[in-house]
Amino acid sequence: MNSLKDNPILKREIIMDHYENPRNNQLIDDENYRKIHLYSSSCLDDIQLQVLISQGVIADVRFEGIACAVATAAASIMSELIKGRSISQAEEIIENYFSMIAQKDYDEQLLKEAVVFEGIGRQVNRVNCATLSWKGLKQLLDEDEKR
Repeated sequence: MNSLKDNPILKREIIMDHYENPRNNQLIDDENYRKIHLYSSSCLDDIQLQVLISQGVIADVRFEGIACAVATAAASIMSELIKGRSISQAEEIIENYFSMIAQKDYDEQLLKEAVVFEGIGRQVNRVNCATLSWKGLKQLLDEDEKR
């Protein structure tokens, strides 16, 4: 059986599904959530990201904003993939995601649906779209670690 990353039609369908029906796409008014505003001038992506960390676990991830299909799908897939994971698991997933984007070795099993962005590193103008929310998540986790 071919892997998801080798099926361009399925990859496009997954990206479009997450763009048209983004998961975890509503912010919550709760001061316990860590928040970050993400903006990309290259594609005019404008996303608010929220993360709730409780006892070393990412209890919730939410986002809202106006962004291109790649940025929206990347945030949606990331939110599903990271929710319920420990901070160390999330950091491992993030590290593998950035390795994949950089066309380096990565754990395909760990990234699950996120492998739809496997070839995006060859499209320089789309890299920022695919990594915007992931960079924001990393920044929030780094800030949490400093507390």
